[in-house]
Amino acid sequence: MAVIADSAGINNIGMLSIGAYRPERVVTNEEICENIDSSDEWIYTRTGIKTRRFARRDEDVTQMAVAAGRKAIANALLSGTDIDAVILATNTHLLLTPAGATKVATELGANGVPAFDVTVGCAGFGYGMALASDMVRGGSATHVLVIGAEQLSVALDMTDRTNCFIFGDGAGAVVVGPTEDQQLGPVIWGSDGSQFNAIRQDIDWVTFLDGDRVHRPYLRLEGTAVFRWAAFEMGKVAQRALDAAKIGAEDLDVFVPHQANTRINDLLAKNLKLREGVPVANDIEHTGNTSAASIPLAMEDLLSTGTAKPGDTALLLGYGAGLSYASQVVTMPPLPFE
Repeated sequence: MAVIADSAGINNIGMLSIGAYRPERVVTNEEICENIDSSDEWIYTRTGIKTRRFARRDEDVTQMAVAAGRKAIANALLSGTDIDAVILATNTHLLLTPAGATKVATELGANGVPAFDVTVGCAGFGYGMALASDMVRGGSATHVLVIGAEQLSVALDMTDRTNCFIFGDGAGAVVVGPTEDQQLGPVIWGSDGSQFNAIRQDIDWVTFLDGDRVHRPYLRLEGTAVFRWAAFEMGKVAQRALDAAKIGAEDLDVFVPHQANTRINDLLAKNLKLREGVPVANDIEHTGNTSAASIPLAMEDLLSTGTAKPGDTALLLGYGAGLSYASQVVTMPPLPFE
């Protein structure tokens, strides 16, 4: 029997760089309240959000992904031809086919590499990191570009008082590749389909096209159910990620939870019993909930503001639609210069 050769993988991997793209348009709570009966104080008290970014109408997810990906590649001192695979985590690429990642890869000069989308909502970046890690360790790639990008503004019913103030647009990207020491812990990921409808598109496209078309499909959110699930279940997931990396909460330098709600994140941080003074990402205040882009944008903000440093030990925790989740201990990447 013939002996089949296998690819040689790389054991020590990490994030070589980070890049971010935030649309120029800043949308205040006051602007949101023009269409709903609410106030800046009510929104901020319950979510921690003051402003968010909305993309221009001539921007889309792939353009934002390209902008963030280009910065991440440059920050890694690489070129597009050095990228072996592109993973795009998004739920707002508006075409069911083809995958947006294929266009992004070509735009970045990585034409011909495997490129695919991951549609897991707010846990999408964590899922992308899990896949990238396994690809590099398995030997099928050396440098993988992982991008989280969302244009949630196009999915919102701006008269829906339950969720129109929560979401924003943006993109964040990292390059995963070889490092001198181990900088990525195991990813703890999973889903709870029993709460499939908690965050959802309210009408599928066939029903919409065949129906009376009262309104087009919109994103809907069962806020109370999601809050309870995240607040009480995600702490367990975070602890599993710490255990898998064989470190304790006392070893963490920074906590980077999904930017969904400040109250949830404060509760998670309290339950983890973090050391006094350990920063908790709060990009939500001026960026809103950007779903799959949330964690890379939050990491970039922490580094750019000096709140966290390259080499810090961080716990990432994403959770959302599905309901899906992903958590991982990582070493924070180098400072972005692009």
